[in-house]
Amino acid sequence: MSTEDQEAQEDELLALASIYSEDEYKRADAALGGEIHLCLELPSDFVISIKSNSATNSFVDNFENTVSFLPSIILNFELPPGYPSTSPPNFTLSCKWLSPAQLTLLCQRLDDLWEENKGCVVLFQWIQFLNEETLDYLNIKSPYEIKMSSNGVQCWMQSHEKTPDDGVLLDTRAIQDEQSVSALVKYVLDFNEAQQKKAFDRKLFLCNICFIEKLGSDCTHFKACEHVYCNTCLKEYFEVQIKDGQVHALNCPEPECTSVATPAQVKDLVGEQLFSRYDRLLLQSSLDSMADVVYCPRPSCQTPVMQEPDKTMGICSVCQYAFCVFCRMAFHGLSPCKVTAGKLVELIEEYLTASEERKREMIQRYGQIEKAIEQMKNREWLEENSKPCPSCNSPIEKIDGCNKMTCTTCKQYFCWICLKILCQENPYKHFETPLACLKR
Repeated sequence: MSTEDQEAQEDELLALASIYSEDEYKRADAALGGEIHLCLELPSDFVISIKSNSATNSFVDNFENTVSFLPSIILNFELPPGYPSTSPPNFTLSCKWLSPAQLTLLCQRLDDLWEENKGCVVLFQWIQFLNEETLDYLNIKSPYEIKMSSNGVQCWMQSHEKTPDDGVLLDTRAIQDEQSVSALVKYVLDFNEAQQKKAFDRKLFLCNICFIEKLGSDCTHFKACEHVYCNTCLKEYFEVQIKDGQVHALNCPEPECTSVATPAQVKDLVGEQLFSRYDRLLLQSSLDSMADVVYCPRPSCQTPVMQEPDKTMGICSVCQYAFCVFCRMAFHGLSPCKVTAGKLVELIEEYLTASEERKREMIQRYGQIEKAIEQMKNREWLEENSKPCPSCNSPIEKIDGCNKMTCTTCKQYFCWICLKILCQENPYKHFETPLACLKR
């Protein structure tokens, strides 16, 4: 190897290391060469579909998704002693989503670029072509369909795509990374998600809580609504909600936004201990919202119990306690549920505004509810239309006549105006006495 070739090779490899990250370029340890991973920039709303002509893959035959990134084209190269003065780099091209025929076309184009620039370093030109011109060169447009045969080898897909001339053999340097349809679908989606995360981490975002710009790596992204907040503010917001038991409030802080944080996002922000409380409260809340789940009424147990349809009895699987699923008391068979005075008031208020179906259900469950409503109405009428006897407290209604009243129960005389007990011998004296109810 001439000194000029050696210097050119070292300079080119150093330049690649300074331009590309470790994820994009890896230099070979034993030889002058390396591996370049080229992630193409796709147009917005690029749609990819993957289909198979095998009947066994019917589950994923209709896979279609919008992606921002497709798996990398991988350029493996080794620099021979005569490069760049006389010999081109030795290389292979591999990819999971391009067919061998498409990769053959790209190999031919790299050969052409070497011929056009023989005697000069060419790796950067190759990389630039693969990065910027692959889609146009192969006439790949959205929607893009990858069709695979039953053995996992990709076939030609669309009539508008550029193909090798008839009779041209596939290039041995074009390596098709064979995948099953399901494996390729998973790899495409995982790669797209990972690249989107990398792109997000490198961008700056303004947090609408603290109004400070921070890198995406220090922020949390709500995918449903696209809102972004810094981790510091969101951590404090979630911690307050969890400590207060408001586990259903772990959503985007944007006013009126209903996007909900994923469990993974919550765990990353609040830590293992607080997340355990959140997870427990969330489960409890979910069980509470299920109409067919009740809890064992014993304070020391509280085990969730599945309620069987049309059954009024629940049996705890832990302590074997049999209880009424309505009133949570010991099971009482066909007898109506016993309720407290406070509960009865609530039931009456509900009954008065309930539908006919709900009223029938409540009567069946709480047999005394209609009687309680009648008694309540009686009490209300008496409060509005009568006064209590000051001697025995019996309700007395005044129909007509003077203000000297006689209780029908205890026969006591009293004043209707001030409810004072009157003298039995001369009850009218009260109405002749100054400062009393004189002449009233």
